[in-house]
Amino acid sequence: ERRARLMPLQAQISAARLRAQLGRRLKVLVDEVARGEALARSSADAPEIDGVVRIRDGGALTPGEFAEVIVEDSTEHDLVACLVAQPAQRAAGTTRTAGRRAPPAGI
Repeated sequence: ERRARLMPLQAQISAARLRAQLGRRLKVLVDEVARGEALARSSADAPEIDGVVRIRDGGALTPGEFAEVIVEDSTEHDLVACLVAQPAQRAAGTTRTAGRRAPPAGI
């Protein structure tokens, strides 16, 4: 009975904490890619314990890859984000960013 009373309160607290992340830029580690989006976690998230960061436009990412995202929305337990585009990528019309460096010029 006590658990049943506390779980809704905990969900409200979690949702409020995640809403405070809106607009923040995060570096995340991609865990899974499916149906055009990626599931990732930040350095503050433990796998299989904490919520995930859902990357709406992360379908081209690869598990194990780092990506920079901006948090756009949240649920009770998860963040929803989109990829941050680098200046050169914005000009090219792509939004993918990864933890990899571009090859040297001329290659």
